[in-house]
Amino acid sequence: MATLNGVGIDPHAKTLKLENTEKRDTLITIEKKYQKAWQDAGVFNATPPTTEPGLSPSEIHKKHPKYFAAFAYPYMNGTLHAGHSFTISKVEFTSGFARMEGKRVLFPVGYHCTGMPIKACADKLTEDVQRFGKNFENYDEEDDSSPVPTGQPPAPTQAETKEDITKFTSKKGKAAAKTVKMKYQFQIMRALGIPNSEIHRFADAHYWLKYFPPICKNDLKNFGARVDWRRSMTTTDANPYYDAFVRWQMNRLYELNKIQYGVRYTIYSPKDGQPCMDHDRTEGEGVAPQDYTALKLKVKEWAPKAMEIIQGKIPESANIYFIPATLRPETMYGQTCCFVGPKITYGLFKVADNEYYIVTKRAAWNMAFQGTFFNSDNFPKDISQLPLVVEFLGSDVVGTLVKAPLSVHTSGVRILPMESVLATKGTGVVTSVPSDSPDDYTTVIDLAKKAEYYGIQKEWAQLEIPPIIQTPSYGNITAKFLVEKMKINSPKDAKQLAEAKDLAYKEGYYKGTMLIGDYKGQSVESAKPKVRETLIKSGEAFEYAEPNGHVVSRSGDECVTAYLGQWFLNYGENDPEWRNTVVDHLKNDLKTYSSETQHGFEKNLEWLNRWACARTYGLGSKLPWDPKFLVESLSDSTIYMAYYTISHLLHSDIFGTQPGVLSIKPCQMTDEVWDYVFCRCPFSPSISESSGINKSDLERIRAEFEYWYPLDMNSSGKDLIPNHLTFFLYIHVALFPPEYWPRSVRANGHLLLNGDKMSKSTGNFLTLSDAVTKYGADACRIALADAGDGVEDANFEETVANQIILRMHTLKEWCEETISAAQSSKLRTGEANSFWDTLFENEMRGLVHEAYTHYSNLSFKAALKSALYDFTSARDFYREATAAAGIGMSASLARKYVELQALLITPIAPHWADYVWQEVLHHDTTIQNALWPTVPAPDNSRTAAREYVRATSSAITSAEASQQKRKDKGKATLFDPKKPKKLSIFFAASFPAWQDEYISLVRDNFDALAVSVNEKKVGETLKAKGGKEMKRAMPFVQGLKKRLYAGEKQDVVFERKLPFNEQDVLAQMLNGLKRTTGCKAIEVVEVETEDEEENKKRKGKVVAGDGQGETRESLPGPAGSAVPGNPSFHFENI
Repeated sequence: MATLNGVGIDPHAKTLKLENTEKRDTLITIEKKYQKAWQDAGVFNATPPTTEPGLSPSEIHKKHPKYFAAFAYPYMNGTLHAGHSFTISKVEFTSGFARMEGKRVLFPVGYHCTGMPIKACADKLTEDVQRFGKNFENYDEEDDSSPVPTGQPPAPTQAETKEDITKFTSKKGKAAAKTVKMKYQFQIMRALGIPNSEIHRFADAHYWLKYFPPICKNDLKNFGARVDWRRSMTTTDANPYYDAFVRWQMNRLYELNKIQYGVRYTIYSPKDGQPCMDHDRTEGEGVAPQDYTALKLKVKEWAPKAMEIIQGKIPESANIYFIPATLRPETMYGQTCCFVGPKITYGLFKVADNEYYIVTKRAAWNMAFQGTFFNSDNFPKDISQLPLVVEFLGSDVVGTLVKAPLSVHTSGVRILPMESVLATKGTGVVTSVPSDSPDDYTTVIDLAKKAEYYGIQKEWAQLEIPPIIQTPSYGNITAKFLVEKMKINSPKDAKQLAEAKDLAYKEGYYKGTMLIGDYKGQSVESAKPKVRETLIKSGEAFEYAEPNGHVVSRSGDECVTAYLGQWFLNYGENDPEWRNTVVDHLKNDLKTYSSETQHGFEKNLEWLNRWACARTYGLGSKLPWDPKFLVESLSDSTIYMAYYTISHLLHSDIFGTQPGVLSIKPCQMTDEVWDYVFCRCPFSPSISESSGINKSDLERIRAEFEYWYPLDMNSSGKDLIPNHLTFFLYIHVALFPPEYWPRSVRANGHLLLNGDKMSKSTGNFLTLSDAVTKYGADACRIALADAGDGVEDANFEETVANQIILRMHTLKEWCEETISAAQSSKLRTGEANSFWDTLFENEMRGLVHEAYTHYSNLSFKAALKSALYDFTSARDFYREATAAAGIGMSASLARKYVELQALLITPIAPHWADYVWQEVLHHDTTIQNALWPTVPAPDNSRTAAREYVRATSSAITSAEASQQKRKDKGKATLFDPKKPKKLSIFFAASFPAWQDEYISLVRDNFDALAVSVNEKKVGETLKAKGGKEMKRAMPFVQGLKKRLYAGEKQDVVFERKLPFNEQDVLAQMLNGLKRTTGCKAIEVVEVETEDEEENKKRKGKVVAGDGQGETRESLPGPAGSAVPGNPSFHFENI
């Protein structure tokens, strides 16, 4: 008997440990054989049809259908993990199915190397080598207790502080979720499995480009990926052809005014001296600058302790300001005090000769990159360069009197303590507006109650609270209303206060009306930017921004928000025509496969704004018109799919050092050539003359692009919707004619491993190579298909992969044995026309059509169920039924099953399928070139008969089993299952007369077009019947509706004709039931229809089985419940 691979728990990891691998090794041997055969034969090398003069690209596509799919090319700073393979599998399965539809399929893979990550890691290794030696021989782990250098003090995201509700922000991505905490870069390289003696070579950034792409290629080959490897390339100027392609792209976007230069806020790494975008980060993917209004609250009178501290350190005439940062400038009319954290350390920083600010050092460090202390040509490198005069605790300045801009309290407000002020958010100074902030309201009430405890004068916390904003729900003192309504008693009621704050903010912003100031009577939404502008123009406030979360660059630097000049792609509201065109394409033409993906794009297009597209540090292509900048990694990876279509014609290696099919040099690929190739202009002799490329070669390159484009599907993780995938749409719309815009985007969730997040630190982690080595390619592929298809996180379950090894090995052996038996005439020969033959063939037909539908919809989990699990279940049922009937399987049907099984599973498990196809069925060519099987549609009557057989058999065997369980527990039973017994099956030839009335009721109220029943009218009729009649009618009516909603034809439902002969089917079942139940005698009894009053004395005739032709009087009770299509039965001992 076959057994599962032996398994155990790996003591050093959370992953499954295999012990008995014989079956796996057998399958892997098969996989290696066919992978080599496919590569040697160039099976996946995609070629367009021969050019046919006079045919347009669309006509060629119609005559020679194609499918072009890609996934976000992987970054080459490591090996592929199981999460990559999940995204890749979607392209794999789709490509495999498209081949079977008769399409020419292109699935290429490139290697992304642009940006900071590789360069930052290489620089860290340089430091490691200098510090510990070439092979790190001077490193002593036990003696090393020094902290990891990571830049400035961290500023983690604070969930307690709600960001601006008018802004859309994305959740952190995988980079943030999967950060592995290792102290030195060489340790990370060791963890990747790189030999210690080779690690120092990675201090050269370009060595990464040579090392990891071949590993990636090998891993995907071992996975069985249907990739055309001729089209691969590396990005950056390491490949001069791709470099020319990127420079063309940037030049054309610049000419279209899609790239502009301007001063704006951006996330910035002081250490690296450049913006730090999403893919440049180890933490904080998706974090963006948060804009604040920084108010200047001028000191009028110092608290005594504060006066002592600053005495003599600044000029007496100096203007000193507390700087609170607010998201709600429109509420500043209602300031009654200003809060500081009593235990927080603040600094007094010199801004100008006679001007000083009081903020936290963290806030001052952000301001240093926004023109407050330094200009953009002289940004500081270290926090020690800040112009700090003196530091003190917040408690030292409590009681200081300040002038609050716009406040109705013109004589000034006091600095008061607030324990919940955060040093890691804003400036650490919080202005108080108790009319509209529940936090502020509860704090001033608490301060007034406990003035002596807090060391303040009570009246400081009791200034009048003026109404600022009128709201429809909460009146004109929103905070007081919500605090009292929600019964908030203390500033420590954090959860309730957070909820109240959210309610107050939304109500005020979206529904509020100003009651005071220059914009009285205007909506808050309209007044907010005007009040902000007024404050800034008057010099009483300035713009301030900081990251809305914790961001760490690849170089380990704590990032800030900088205000600086930069080149940016003008996404978003500043180019409404461009954005609207993308939105229209999304809504009208682009297929996204799920509402979550669609909504993700829609939200992001509302929010996304200008994007910095250049940097000065890292790897990449130089910005053509400003070569001190490099194109950043999310801006050179938007339309690389177009490059795939023609890359093999340009070069034959990934670096472009070897010429391609056409022997064209990189310098010949001018911008004008790219324009022609990508259908942006017609041919002109000048293009050929200036580039030196002859017309026929240019036409061939263009024809290749025209055939393969547009991209049919881009597969990616959902975390790339906020950047890569949205940019992908924007740039295609900007640079290509509409007929070449993308057709679909498929986003997937993250992949869990054994139900948990993958993590190297916990040992719950698998690389693609690990997974394929451990389970084999097909077992991994089937487990990935089984993991799920939606945008929610899927789960790769190792126990499933292990079970699949047994399943596929067992199925392989069965196919081998069965085909051998068929060839040696050990199976039934002749026409396959028995009852069980027709049911089996019909079920296979149905599953072929089901699997086709699921593959077409990219529902691979459902396709796997139809193509493998249900298909083998159908075979098992047939095998058992024919054995019980004493006829055995048909040789022709057994072969048909094996053939169809191989074909149906080909997209998902091609190695197994090709082995069966060629070595078991002895076909001459690979199954990779086989077409999807064409079979007739299933016969509904046979489908219904099959379901009837299964349901009836299951009900009978379950009833017998339940009696045995009762007997085992010592309970009374209706019969003794272990003693000789007889089974009587009762069926009725017609339906009870009382049901006719309700058939008519549902028919009269059924809308065939809408496939709906008028529930109201049917319900009212049933209710009028009342009592006992309603009780029996209701489930009958519900059953009718269920059948109609399931798609069953209405004439079948209403005419109440079974699509099969129930008596004949039951007769066919007798031998099988006798075998499974062990009954000595079985009879099939047709119950005669009688008046209801005489139901207790029903009689019938035995029409099949033992006693055939006999009449049965006074049938047992179950006989009365039999109706057509739903037989009843009775066991008795004999």
